[in-house]
Amino acid sequence: MIRAIIFDLDGTIADTEPLHYDAFAQVLRGQAIELTLKHYSEQLIGYDDRGCFETMLREAGRTVNDAVIKQLIDQKASIYSSMIAVRDVIYPGAAEFVRQCAARFPLMLVTGTLRHEAQAILGSSGLRELFLDVIAAEDVPHGKPAPDGFLAALGRLGFILRPHPSITADECLVFEDTVAGVTAARTAGMHIAAFCQTATAVQLADAELIRPSIGQADLDDILRHFAHA
Repeated sequence: MIRAIIFDLDGTIADTEPLHYDAFAQVLRGQAIELTLKHYSEQLIGYDDRGCFETMLREAGRTVNDAVIKQLIDQKASIYSSMIAVRDVIYPGAAEFVRQCAARFPLMLVTGTLRHEAQAILGSSGLRELFLDVIAAEDVPHGKPAPDGFLAALGRLGFILRPHPSITADECLVFEDTVAGVTAARTAGMHIAAFCQTATAVQLADAELIRPSIGQADLDDILRHFAHA
C-alpha cells in the first residue's frame, strides 16, 4: 500500500533540464570543455552539479578537486538562478497533479539541484507548502543514481510524521523522469512511476509504470496499478 509520495523536481515537475544544460555548457566552455546536448541527455541528465562537473573534468583529463568543483558549481548556480528568475518553468498540469497528491498523501521532494534553486521554483509556483520537506543536493553525500536522497527523505518522513507508524521504503511511490532517478529510487527499495518528459519509455524501462507526462497523469489510475504492490 502506498502511504507517501516522493517527487523529483527537474524534468518531472519543472521543465528545467534545458536550462541546466545551458548553464553547464556555459561554465564548461569557460574551461575549454564542450558539453553537447546529446552527451548531457544520454549520460548526465539527473546528476547533481557535482556529479556532472566531476564526470566532465575526468573525461577531459583534468584535475578534479573540491576547490575547482566548488568554483564551477558557484558559477553554474549564478547562471541558472538568473534563468529561472524570469521564467515560468512548471510543466502544464504539474501543479494541479501535485496538489491532488498532497490532498491524499504526505509529500517529499528529492532533487539534485541546490536547495535555494528548488525553493525558488517551488515558491514562485505556490507549491512549496505542499511538501513536508526538500532533500536537495547539499543534503546528501552522493547524488542520483545513488539512493542517498531517497533514503534521506524516508528518514525525514519518519521523523516528521511521528508518532504515527514509520513509513517503509516499499510504501513510497516515487515520480521520476531520468534513468539516474529511476535507478536511485529502485536501489532505495521504492516504487517508481516515470514520466517520458526527458527520456524515452525504453530508457525508463526499469520503472514499474510509465506515463507520457505529468500533465496527462491520472492519480487514481496510477494508484490502482500499485494497489497490490
